[in-house]
Amino acid sequence: MNRTKPNGIPRRQFITGNASAALAASVTGSTSAAATAARRGPSIIQQENAREGALDWQLTRVRVDRVKGGQPNEAYRSTLIEGYCSRQSVAAGETIEFMVSTNPAVPFGLEIFRTGYYGGRGARLMATLGPFRGLRQPEPAAGERRLNECAWTPSAALKIPPDWPSGVYLGRLTTRPEKENTPYWQSYVVFIVRDNRPADILFQCSDNTWQAYNRWPGTYSLYDDGTPSMTSTPHVEVSFDRPYGKYRQIYDNPQSVGSGEWLCWEFPLAYWLEQHGYDVSYCSQSDMLAAERGLKCKVFLSVGHDEYWDERTYHAVAAMRDAGVNLLFLSGNAVCWVSPFSPSARGVPNRRIHRAAPYGGLARQKSFDERKLYTTVGPDEGLLMGAVNVIPVNGGGDWIVVKPEHWMFEGTGMKKGDRIPGLIGWEYHGDPAKIRGLEVVAEGTAWKSGTVPQHWTATVYPGPKRNFVFNAATIFWSQALSSPPGHMLPWSHFNRPHGPDERVRRITRNLLDRAIRS
Repeated sequence: MNRTKPNGIPRRQFITGNASAALAASVTGSTSAAATAARRGPSIIQQENAREGALDWQLTRVRVDRVKGGQPNEAYRSTLIEGYCSRQSVAAGETIEFMVSTNPAVPFGLEIFRTGYYGGRGARLMATLGPFRGLRQPEPAAGERRLNECAWTPSAALKIPPDWPSGVYLGRLTTRPEKENTPYWQSYVVFIVRDNRPADILFQCSDNTWQAYNRWPGTYSLYDDGTPSMTSTPHVEVSFDRPYGKYRQIYDNPQSVGSGEWLCWEFPLAYWLEQHGYDVSYCSQSDMLAAERGLKCKVFLSVGHDEYWDERTYHAVAAMRDAGVNLLFLSGNAVCWVSPFSPSARGVPNRRIHRAAPYGGLARQKSFDERKLYTTVGPDEGLLMGAVNVIPVNGGGDWIVVKPEHWMFEGTGMKKGDRIPGLIGWEYHGDPAKIRGLEVVAEGTAWKSGTVPQHWTATVYPGPKRNFVFNAATIFWSQALSSPPGHMLPWSHFNRPHGPDERVRRITRNLLDRAIRS
């Protein structure tokens, strides 16, 4: 039902939206991608990126509020305008709702953008919705396990048009002041459009980890138990039914207000993949609780900071590997914590997560003091990725080649001992697993606090059906692939990646192209 408020603006507006007009533009592709396109015609992603990109899709005016009683730098939420989505991912033909709060209550608009390459612009305008009546929505009281779960009234809803391709979509919320000479304010909401088609590459977004570190409305992440320091306790829980506050872990990025960590760690890889014409589909971690989706693809990608996995995802991805899917862990600190999904208070599945156990490699670390807090242990992440998580896991260093004769280095010109400065960080993978045929292709030292050494290893091992599993061993891998609009290079632990590097691009092309051909 479409119920109208007294001022004439519907509480829920189901809008299909008009897509931007297409322009004839070409997408630069890698040799293999171009050859593939010549054989079977342009992919959905190539056709999409031939459309006109948006000139204005980033946040321009953002203000975050200081946490009551917090430190001067503890500012996360934007009470002027903030919102969240009813689902992590949605398919064409399904409806997603947007819950939005404005304080003070003023009208607002919502523009929907799909992020991608688009001739270097980084996003395309898909729909413009509103104006909507603004409403100050209630801040929830913290419940058991310090859970903050909103039950906001939907402000708008959108039925996903059938021609919207899979991707990561940003909704830009903008206030529309009713008084003259009053500033507007903005924030994002973020959601994934998924599909079920066969694709060369399946890109899993690390949205469980985005939510684990989300402190909205103050200090209510999986690391906040009411004490001043960050903790690793099983006694807290977080909900996807709340806005994403500004990213708060290693650097200040105002574009992260409402967008999770997508623009921080994962977008540079998506931008690069779509620039080069790779056939890629996107999914939430909540879509990966069984192997069926991944079995339709040739490559599975774990990207950026991919720390929190439901154990069902572990077993699904292991089954994909055993069936011949290639796995690329272009990530660090991945598969570290078992984080089971549970339903919201309204019974919507997969809307809460908590930290239930460490995965097995982390649990074996003698310096991991929090082991005593957990009564169970997950499977060994090293037997999936090729290397385990280690303590300490925070630091930075150079990515150093030790096996330049390996096929992944073809065309890079790299020699043993060559370094890619700052590429290791700020978290990584350590000891290699005992897997037949596993090779350490790069290794070196990461420096916690700039001085305390920790060993890391990048590995590759063969799968059972001429496939392979690669572990890049760093959150920062994507930083060396592209520098798209809306992205900021990080700085952490006295270490920084340098941005795009042709050697990392060639290694990534070699890995993907072999995986797609296999």
